[in-house]
Amino acid sequence: MFKSLPPLYVLRAFERAVHLESFTLAAQELNITQSAVSKHIKVLENYFGCLLFIRKGHKLTVTNHGKILAKDLQSAFKLIENSCKSFEENRSVLRLKVPTSLMMSWLMDCLKEYKKLEKKPHIHASSVWMDADFVDFYAEPFDCAILLSNGNFEEGISSIKLFDEWLVPICSPNLLEQGGSINLDKHDVLHPSPDRRDWKRWEAATCYEKKLSILPCQVFDTLEQAATASAAGHVLGIGDLALCVKLIKSQQLVVPIKMAVQTGDAYYLVMPESSRKKRMIEDFADFLNGYIPNISEIDLSINWYKK
Repeated sequence: MFKSLPPLYVLRAFERAVHLESFTLAAQELNITQSAVSKHIKVLENYFGCLLFIRKGHKLTVTNHGKILAKDLQSAFKLIENSCKSFEENRSVLRLKVPTSLMMSWLMDCLKEYKKLEKKPHIHASSVWMDADFVDFYAEPFDCAILLSNGNFEEGISSIKLFDEWLVPICSPNLLEQGGSINLDKHDVLHPSPDRRDWKRWEAATCYEKKLSILPCQVFDTLEQAATASAAGHVLGIGDLALCVKLIKSQQLVVPIKMAVQTGDAYYLVMPESSRKKRMIEDFADFLNGYIPNISEIDLSINWYKK
């Protein structure tokens, strides 16, 4: 049969008495009587069947057995203290996982405004490159995440939709010919992902006469990199219209082919259904909804291809 452990308060009294080298000081720190500390030590000595202290008058000496036990207990109590401290701190912090493109093109501005409000929880956002947006709340140290998805999340995941993905061709104004068109024979096409999925989805929806996905190309890792390279005047790129709003309004980017395709994907704020921080995450989602990129601000005479 498993032998029951001594009470935690008894072990704590012993550890403090060793650390402070005094029953009296240990009692003061623990807000109990010196007699109570002495009784707790006696309980432990009876439990282990050995002396933990040698008492000679007012002098208190820890035995070798006591030193061994105290060393392990000090480590254990330190671990408990750190766990409690971390738990308390994390109650007012949201650890957020975010795709790199979204972080750079939109969320950083949102977090800057959020910080001005001096609100809680504090947001600890981690920008993470993801070929396919994904989070594992059991294995990764996050409370919530913003993911690009079709919305069909696995069981146990709660989601709040933020905004839809609309794909549009993008380039620098310097690439436009007279009259505002672009000569596709002069410029490479940029793909934001190795599988070229964004141009393929755009072509499938618009039935565009020229297969842009098979033109001479350059391949990047993210939509944000693609937007930066396009704004620099190097290539014809494709991007999420909502994430390009700021660059379009500042005339660093233009939409040379006036066709926007709704992919069926959207950005969602997701969390475990059982999250104890669910209310905080929902409040943060309400804040983000006030800063959703407004694609209607830009009059581009676009043809919209809805999913």
